[in-house]
Amino acid sequence: MQRLAAALILLAAAPVAAQQGTRAPIVAWEYTVQPGDTFAQIAQRWGVDMTSLGAANGIPSPYVIRIGQVLRRPASGSVPLARPTTAPTPRTSPAPTPKPSASPPAKALPRPAPPPRPAPSPRPPIGLRESDAPRMAWPTEGAVIVRFGEKVSGIPSNGIDLAALYGTKVRAAAAGTVLYAGREPERFGQLILIDHGRGFVTAYAYLGTMTVKEGDKVTAGERIALVGKSGEALRPSVHFELRRNNVPRDPELYLPNRF
Repeated sequence: MQRLAAALILLAAAPVAAQQGTRAPIVAWEYTVQPGDTFAQIAQRWGVDMTSLGAANGIPSPYVIRIGQVLRRPASGSVPLARPTTAPTPRTSPAPTPKPSASPPAKALPRPAPPPRPAPSPRPPIGLRESDAPRMAWPTEGAVIVRFGEKVSGIPSNGIDLAALYGTKVRAAAAGTVLYAGREPERFGQLILIDHGRGFVTAYAYLGTMTVKEGDKVTAGERIALVGKSGEALRPSVHFELRRNNVPRDPELYLPNRF
């Protein structure tokens, strides 16, 4: 079952394998994902960037796609707009100047008070996590420096960031199959994706040396990489995401308490 799930899930941002060769450009407005396709390759064949293609199809980075999924080309800038014609402006006579009124000026109304700022949404209770979720362990021992949903450069985080020292072991949060181990060119640098079955996938980014490869079976707690500073990381750290059916989940709801 895990092998089948791994075959159906494709890493969107993976570089095109050399043995696949260069595929022809896509001219249609819609495209169905085929075996061997990657998101980066499809964007290149359409002549668009991955960010625009992801936004047009509701697919967040790291852009996981599936065989048979239908993608639509971003419409922005693809079709030239017709130049609007300007209708002649009708001439109008100037309105007569009103005579000053003898009535006293109306008093200015007081400015309404600004609406109260909404309170921050509390974290969902731990009971809302799925009962069939795999048992998770922390991928590294570092402190959480960015939480799920917290904005980084104006963009809400789809995972959490853990501070760590160079060379610290990064471990698989649960048993599974490595879907991808390589470089993601836009944000995440060295990236590993692990399929845990039942639609659950974990992502480990900003890595240094990776010690697993695509197709490897890993156990919970097994070393998969060493901490580094790749991608958009500003310090040695690990960006960790948990998704189910490509929908981001708050990893801290699935991880054990540290205290």
